[in-house]
Amino acid sequence: MTHMAIENIKMPQLGESVTEGTITAWLVQPGDHVEQYDPIAEVLTDKVTAEIPSSFTGTIKEILVEADVTVPVGEVICTMETAGEATTPAPEAETEKAAPTPEPVVEAKAAPAAPVAAPAAPVAAPTGDRARYSPVVLRLSQEKGIDLTQVTGTGKGGRITRKDVLGFTPSAAPAPEQTSVVSETPAPSVAPTASASTPTPTVAAGDVTVPVTPIRKAIAKHMVQSSLEIPHAWVMVEVDATELVNYRNSIKDEFKAKEGFSISYFAFFVKAVAQALKKYPELNSTWTGESIIQRHDINLSIAVATDDALFVPVVRNADEKTVKGIGKEIADLAGKVRTGKLTSKEMDGGTFTVNSTGSFGSVQSMGIINHPQAAILQVESIVKRPVVKDGMIAVRDMVNLCLSIDHRVLDGLVAGRFLQEVKNNVEAINSKSTSVY
Repeated sequence: MTHMAIENIKMPQLGESVTEGTITAWLVQPGDHVEQYDPIAEVLTDKVTAEIPSSFTGTIKEILVEADVTVPVGEVICTMETAGEATTPAPEAETEKAAPTPEPVVEAKAAPAAPVAAPAAPVAAPTGDRARYSPVVLRLSQEKGIDLTQVTGTGKGGRITRKDVLGFTPSAAPAPEQTSVVSETPAPSVAPTASASTPTPTVAAGDVTVPVTPIRKAIAKHMVQSSLEIPHAWVMVEVDATELVNYRNSIKDEFKAKEGFSISYFAFFVKAVAQALKKYPELNSTWTGESIIQRHDINLSIAVATDDALFVPVVRNADEKTVKGIGKEIADLAGKVRTGKLTSKEMDGGTFTVNSTGSFGSVQSMGIINHPQAAILQVESIVKRPVVKDGMIAVRDMVNLCLSIDHRVLDGLVAGRFLQEVKNNVEAINSKSTSVY
């Protein structure tokens, strides 16, 4: 006789620094049969959108996390029936006796409180010295000022779900009954409101409140970390890119017809930066506190923006690639960003960041360093300006290169020399001696 086991499928870790993910869509429903490694859900992390594969072959039993809910890595998101020995407390009737579920929980210690009548429910609510709630439920209850002891849990074993909290209103709390059982479940302490210390911004008529996405939260956290930890310094040089502009204009039509993609100015700048980093490896570094690691590989993070997020895919070993090779890789990575196909692996391992701020018309900017790197270079717009050349005023194509450095790792001298090297590399590009191949 075949024994059926109940297995848990958990939120996987889709990247080295990923701590949570948001289920954006379920690809299966309870009752569906799936094979091991079949995709069962789509998940959005702070780095990438990916599919979650099934860990087992079997039948989907219960989906525990609704779409658009963010859960930490390791939390159970659904259960499956599989053939084999049971590895989890399967019997529903013994839920109250079973060991606590393996999903991460936040514990609220017992505190003196007035007895609260337990609501009548088809399943037992959590009781005892400690109440166990998922991080999502606890966070929502604190944001909304809801006493979780007043919420009826509809989840497994009486667990309170996100849906229970969102649908709760004070009037919905059941009235005490004479036959009710007194619960010792304490009310979790509610976080103090922002008004206790900082005035809460008011929302006026016509204002639009935009929810903060997981990606935007991750960007905010990363930028704050960089700003707080890294003492930034800035330096800028202006570069005469006239010969680069002439060369690129002379080959762009033939290049696109032959290669199938446009050759951008940015590819030339990335190549110039990679060459300069070989000469000045100090810029290709990481601060550890006890030492400075000078990276051997030159892996350039390329900032690619979408309407609501910023991604930094990596061109690996950029110093070994031609301008054409760099241009092709930039085009491919940017395409993956905009179609949601970029993987976390394609964003790992960057050692220095180059940002094409000139693509949206900027002529001067101060970038925030992509922690834990030591520097970021902003390539501004190429604009025609009157300049003095050979004692005469001439119209030239000029571009500003703006460098932000970690002053713990770098000082102005080496930063200035590095920028001068990039400047020389760009100004040396011309139709006579330069090739994109």
